[in-house]
Amino acid sequence: MAILWFKALHIFFMVAWMAGIFYLPRLFVYHASTDSQDVKNEFKVMERRLWFFVTPFAVLTLVFGGLLIHSYGLAWFKASHWLHVKLVLLLAVYGYHFYLFKLLKQFERDENTHSSKFYRFLNEAPVLVLLAIVVLAVVKPM
Repeated sequence: MAILWFKALHIFFMVAWMAGIFYLPRLFVYHASTDSQDVKNEFKVMERRLWFFVTPFAVLTLVFGGLLIHSYGLAWFKASHWLHVKLVLLLAVYGYHFYLFKLLKQFERDENTHSSKFYRFLNEAPVLVLLAIVVLAVVKPM
């Protein structure tokens, strides 16, 4: 029964985390589009609060995912090739998460060098990675 709780919490925290890291680059789009320092300062507060709000979800996603792997056991882990690919993609998502933090820090210092078009792409690209992760977890094609 514990495994179902681990799975439910893993999915819940993943959805909450993804919602936040899909929204943060959207804030960057608007931030990069404005020339008003007052508006930029408001975005800085929103971006920082959002990043620190969703980061615990990233940690809890990892914790409950680890508990799931542990619960299923080493033999299952070794045989689950789909999971190995999923974990590589997951590393990319965590890299993306911390890249957003780097960008957030650049915005905080008013050192943004990217256009709003760059942030639009940054906002949309990870959707494909998330799709691949979900397909691997549900369909288990390997």
